[in-house]
Amino acid sequence: MEWSLENVREMVAGGMQSIRECEICAFAIAMCVLLLFMWYCYRVGREHGSSPLRGRYLTGPGRIGGVVGGFMSSDCKGRGKGKHGLLLEEQNGFAFCQSSECFRCTSAGESLNQRLYHSLQEYAKRYTWSGMGRVHKGVRDQGRYLNSRPTIQRPEVFFLPDLPSAPFFSREIQRHDVELLEQSFPALLAEFESIYHQPPARSGSCLPPGWKANSTPRGQWWTYYLVNQGTPMVLNVRRCPRAWRVLGQLRTFIANNVFGNACFSVLTPGALISEHYGPTNVRLRCHLGLRVPPSCELVVGGEPQCWSEGSCLLFDDSFLHRAFHEGGAEDGTRVVFMVDLWHPNVAAAERQALDYIFTPGRLEDKEGK
Repeated sequence: MEWSLENVREMVAGGMQSIRECEICAFAIAMCVLLLFMWYCYRVGREHGSSPLRGRYLTGPGRIGGVVGGFMSSDCKGRGKGKHGLLLEEQNGFAFCQSSECFRCTSAGESLNQRLYHSLQEYAKRYTWSGMGRVHKGVRDQGRYLNSRPTIQRPEVFFLPDLPSAPFFSREIQRHDVELLEQSFPALLAEFESIYHQPPARSGSCLPPGWKANSTPRGQWWTYYLVNQGTPMVLNVRRCPRAWRVLGQLRTFIANNVFGNACFSVLTPGALISEHYGPTNVRLRCHLGLRVPPSCELVVGGEPQCWSEGSCLLFDDSFLHRAFHEGGAEDGTRVVFMVDLWHPNVAAAERQALDYIFTPGRLEDKEGK
């Protein structure tokens, strides 16, 4: 290339033209970015300012905080007495709990949904929004999720989207905790014997101290809670130090929110626990068989399974499920040790947020008490 005045002029002119074209492109890109940012701000402001909880959530007691099919939640048996006296009504032959002390049975409707959303916002401000995509999505669109769920799986209180779901899960999915519980089988059975064969708590009662009788269509179902809806039962814990020690060694036990329970559960011969749903899909319910006579069965999502002494059974109790003991008096009672474990696909950040949001007492309606 020969250098000449004409060539230099052409190069300078070409450079100036390129600069002008770049300015135009840069300006166009900046305008596109600005428009996208304004659209994003509009969407976020619409979601948070107008509160999508209003109108998209059910406002009646039929879903959130209510009881499906008139069945009294197994997490709140024995809590049916509120400040207005005994608040148990009969619907379709089963007990219906409206206790102000029970999280699952509080008919808070839209008020609970708003408090749930505000608790999530409070958590995010105090900690972080990082990893909260599914939790935020679940809280924001909870009413839609609960309404659109198939009848085979309808959690009563909270549904976390995009979780793998199945009626039963392999023991390998929570291997550490399953093996720990199974290794503790002799100790847990011995502790059950010690609390079950105590004299009645009071005259006129057939149950030892700490035991609760639950409503069933037939037969008897008794529970002895160590943790009930995230709250330790102090007197019961003192009577069961070995079981309490086992709970403390579990890695995935839900110990800090209202979805966590641990108890001994007894079914007498002829007993039936009718079909019902659990409160959420973020947990797996684990049953360790302590005494399992013949003719006892658990049916979850239409799939039947039998307990086995010394072995754990993992299932998602947000699926429609029932249990029965069709043996005779000579077979004795069916006994399991029940604990609620985290669903393995709920991430650590999500567990922390859910523990914060569903801390016992956090979502209580203070104005209504």
